[in-house]
Amino acid sequence: MRIVGLLGGVASGKSSIARQLADLGAAVLDADQAGHQALRLPTVKAAAQQRWGDAILDAAGEIDRGRLARIVFAANPRGEQERKYLEQLTHPEIGRLLKQQAAQLQAAGVKLAVLDAAVMLEAGWSEMCQTLIFVDVPRDLRLQRALARGWTKEDFAAREGAQESLDRKRRLADAIIDNAGPPRQTRAQLERLWPSLVQ
Repeated sequence: MRIVGLLGGVASGKSSIARQLADLGAAVLDADQAGHQALRLPTVKAAAQQRWGDAILDAAGEIDRGRLARIVFAANPRGEQERKYLEQLTHPEIGRLLKQQAAQLQAAGVKLAVLDAAVMLEAGWSEMCQTLIFVDVPRDLRLQRALARGWTKEDFAAREGAQESLDRKRRLADAIIDNAGPPRQTRAQLERLWPSLVQ
């Protein structure tokens, strides 16, 4: 099974590209979903609670990702320290869950899967991929999209700063998709690329 990894800046539309590739016939390995699962693991939850207290829990006693994000993406040196702690706590578990998902898909006869993971390079998950696609969108448009999601400029800057540089992502890519225009233009590019992904 070939795994295609999606790279790009914050709010570049990697998840929408993954959905479009799924429409064309790919399966999706969802790191965000694996992240949710990792935060529910008893060992991860206990370690997070010990470090940050009950303030990170929601009414059901599960980790509230929004509350946790405010700590780990805080615009100060402590925020970076807390983010690194969270990453060393969750990344190995997320990687294990992604590999588990990939093995299940391969066993089911799936030929192509797409990995949608914001911190793929930082976590080393790009090693699972045979092909990397860079989703290219100018910063101004990405910021506009992030603000439309309810983020602040500070949220955007903090998350962008926590990821590998766009130049490195672009250099590592085997293909580039321009996702700045209307959906039909993006779709046309993906349809042109598709035969080379499934050969």
